Order: sequence, then structure tokens, then C-alpha cells
Amino acid sequence: MSGFVHVVVGIVLNARNQLLIAKRPDHLHQGGLWEFPGGKVEEGESGFIALIREFKEEVGIVIKQADSFMEIYHQYSDKNVFLDIWLSRHFEGDATGIEGQEVKWIALHELKKYSFPEANQKIVAKLLSEKI
Repeated sequence: MSGFVHVVVGIVLNARNQLLIAKRPDHLHQGGLWEFPGGKVEEGESGFIALIREFKEEVGIVIKQADSFMEIYHQYSDKNVFLDIWLSRHFEGDATGIEGQEVKWIALHELKKYSFPEANQKIVAKLLSEKI
């Protein structure tokens, strides 16, 4: 959709069925809130390729396989985003905040303890309502 920033988002689960979340740096849009890692899709890049690139660049893990989970179009007062959300249990490496951001693995039931951007609320709701 024209006027929307295409962003890939990864819902990554480890062997203990924990989700990877990261804290947005304070100086960024929606800074200080928690999110599922990801980033902007570059020109000519598919969502899956962007997911692989962003996870390697931001959290140091290599996504081996992922499935489309959901799509969200969200309008903030200052920005419109298209969230292209993927689910993966297949990755290599240990997650670390390469860009200085805090990252952590949390149990699914702990999601409500963290503040996420408004655009992520539908992801959180879907994760809490489905057996993943």
C-alpha cells in the first residue's frame, strides 16, 4: 500500500518455546518500548530475505526457515507502517543486541508484562490467543 513503510517482524521461538523480544532505543520512533525484532525491507528485497538480513544485523542470529504469520497495516500520527510478520523456530546463533539494544527471551505468558508499540498489539493478542 502506498505511503506505508514496509517492515519485517520476526516472532522467533527457541527450543524452550520462549519468544525473542528487543527494547527499542530511546531515540527511535516508539523508543523505549519492546518489540519483536525486524526492520525495514530494502528496495527489491523479499520479506523473507529482509527478515534474514535484519536478524543477522540486529541480533546476530541466522533465520533458517520462517512462515508468514500475519500482516498489519497501522497508522500512527507521524508514520504509516505495514508489518510483514513471520514466525520461526529454525535459527542458528545466540541472540545479542548488536546495536546496543537490550534483548531477552521470555515465556509467552510474560508478554503482558512488557509495553509494545500500538502496531504490535494485534501480534501480542494473536500470540496469546493461539497455541504456537
